[in-house]
Amino acid sequence: MASNTIQNPNIEQGEDLEQEFDYSKRSQWLRAAVLGANDGLISTASLMMGVGAVKHAIKAMVLAGFAGLVAGACSMAIGEFVSVYSQLDIELAQLRRDEKRAGVVTSEEEKREGGNLPNPIQAAAASSLAFSVGAMVPLLAASFIEEYRVRMGVVVAAVSAALVGFGWVGAALGRAPVGKATARVLVGGWLAMALTFGLTKLIGSKGL
Repeated sequence: MASNTIQNPNIEQGEDLEQEFDYSKRSQWLRAAVLGANDGLISTASLMMGVGAVKHAIKAMVLAGFAGLVAGACSMAIGEFVSVYSQLDIELAQLRRDEKRAGVVTSEEEKREGGNLPNPIQAAAASSLAFSVGAMVPLLAASFIEEYRVRMGVVVAAVSAALVGFGWVGAALGRAPVGKATARVLVGGWLAMALTFGLTKLIGSKGL
């Protein structure tokens, strides 16, 4: 007897595409974006917490955070550009060696278009933009609260929520374990803020 079950080819095709999709292809821009966002969030928040440990004025904290945002975004962009460009040079050199052995010659432009090569400008832009987005979280959290203790608490709470969000998004996009990735990012952020606050408070209390 013939089976009455009708297979939907669209469903099967969608499942095959999902299974065959290589999530490592996202690694270049995802790594730059996640690294930039977390770095912007943690470094700016830690800088503001450190300044806040010895200077309770809102202006001091906000100025320190803004300076950290600008300096960090520029540093991330330049560092990512140089790093990825070095990787690109290595891969292009390897392609030239392979083509020489095979007796094939292509232009640099064809190599860039035909191969899945790293893009330095894309990586630099993604890293810098992500850093700025992350750094805006503690800046906005502290900008409108005059009371010192409340301001510090709000900064920690906002940064913690953002760390959980960034950790979850990064893990979900890369199909990695969400719980472990989120916990790792959150604990690392808490540790950075606590160390910066504590050490700055200690040095400040010594009058150095």
